[in-house]
Amino acid sequence: MWQELLLYLISVILLLLCVMVGVAFLTLLERKVLGYIQIRKGPNKVGLMGIPQPFCDAIKLFTKEQTYPLMSNYLPYYFSPIFSLFLALLIWLCIPYYTNLFMFNLGVLFFLCCTSLGVYTVMIAGWSSNSNYALLGGLRAVAQTISYEVSMALILLCFVFLIGDYNLMNFMNYQSIWFIWVMFPLVLVWGASMLAETNRTPFDFAEGESELVSGFNVEYSSGGFALIFLAEYASILFMSMLFVVIFMGCDIYSLFFYIKLMLISFLFIWVRGTLPRFRYDKLMYLAWKSFLPFSLNYLMLFVGLKILMLMLF
Repeated sequence: MWQELLLYLISVILLLLCVMVGVAFLTLLERKVLGYIQIRKGPNKVGLMGIPQPFCDAIKLFTKEQTYPLMSNYLPYYFSPIFSLFLALLIWLCIPYYTNLFMFNLGVLFFLCCTSLGVYTVMIAGWSSNSNYALLGGLRAVAQTISYEVSMALILLCFVFLIGDYNLMNFMNYQSIWFIWVMFPLVLVWGASMLAETNRTPFDFAEGESELVSGFNVEYSSGGFALIFLAEYASILFMSMLFVVIFMGCDIYSLFFYIKLMLISFLFIWVRGTLPRFRYDKLMYLAWKSFLPFSLNYLMLFVGLKILMLMLF
């Protein structure tokens, strides 16, 4: 029993280390790609092609002086970035591995629960800073995330009806044809919801620098700031992984899977370098008047198909 527990522990530590290294190099990739898009240099001075740059950034951020606003609510202010990163890493437990990890039958529900809890960390970070800018940024982020989670949950429900299980492993068993070809409109809605869920351009209203001075994280410095962004990039990587699992064939043991994951992560960066920020009311209009009816209609279509299949077979 204790040997199995030890094996679990080692597997989880290895997974988290790999996620953290992936996050570090995703930031480097982002800065390089944005540099090329804007026809300027990315980080290229540190070592070979700027590869040690993420580690230098980590050392710089974690050794800077930590400042606390005098009027802030200290404990929630201190713990919300930690809890945010904890949730972003906890969500990785539902990866569909065969061996030695916590892949379980209710993976889809676990994903929805963890992303819903992530809203609280942003809200508490914005409120406990005791700054008007941070509070406004937090409120925006919470409204946005809640709005897009509804259509995300409905799209996931479509696949639950299609596959007949909450286990992500079944996407591996049932995808002889990639779902991206069969349900391309759903792919587009899921992609936009992914961007909104992770607070990325063109939906980064939580940190609208022009009007909110960086939004809910405006009072954070050094370690707290670094943890918030580690959480954001870990969730970007997870969303890319989930996209590949659901739509692009889920053979997690092939190298091709990780190439596809990298391409979807690159898509996040490409969108950031290309699109301007939306207006906030248009974002809400898109969520409630376009995506929600669309995903509801698709859900009804899938339920109808499932009933038809049960009646025929």
